Amino acid sequence: MKNFSALKQSPLFQGVSEEELVLLAKCLGCTLKSYGKGETVYLAGDFVREIGLVVCGRVHLIKDDSWGHSNIIAEIANGEMFAEAVVCGGVGVLPVTVVAAADTEVCFMDFQRVISTCSSACMFHTLLIRNMIGVFARKNMMLAGKMEHITKRTTREKLLSYLSEQSKLRGSDRFEIPFDRQGLADYLSVERSALSAEMSRLKTSGIINYRKSHFELLKEQALGLVKK
Repeated sequence: MKNFSALKQSPLFQGVSEEELVLLAKCLGCTLKSYGKGETVYLAGDFVREIGLVVCGRVHLIKDDSWGHSNIIAEIANGEMFAEAVVCGGVGVLPVTVVAAADTEVCFMDFQRVISTCSSACMFHTLLIRNMIGVFARKNMMLAGKMEHITKRTTREKLLSYLSEQSKLRGSDRFEIPFDRQGLADYLSVERSALSAEMSRLKTSGIINYRKSHFELLKEQALGLVKK
């Protein structure tokens, strides 16, 4: 198992040294797999037993409805996990499709080994479980944030709510988002054409500026528009 320094950046292994991580990788049965952009990691309905941890790159969790419409539930970036809730909850069947949003490497690990003690690395399991609880808490906060965006009534309100949040997270009026146009439309649960039209109107009005995935909030009133 390579890329220990990359794994060390994950919140799951917070407090674990790189030397200790070598032992843990063996203990947890870690395996590393590579995926090209657009390649499917899991399909909705797959039965999964392992947690996936993104070592480099990023994946999208996608939910499709009966009419073929896609909704990006979440983006999982470097150091973040997916499928942990399904495996931890004993459900097993994945409700979403996992797709590589860029060239990506994923570390898979046996969840039962994470929560079970062993003779070689049992001293670390309490720490891992504590870190896992923290991961669950942050995931819940992230999903709550998305719900705040998509429950807005109009495309403009959804877009400005999302951009406002991204600006605050980056601590700057200028920032880059992790989505292309279609990805952003799917994430906000709106039509791409409606999103593009609204972005154009906001740019013409001097409220935002953008080029591809780079955005800038130009007026403080943009934040006020989120609440209207």
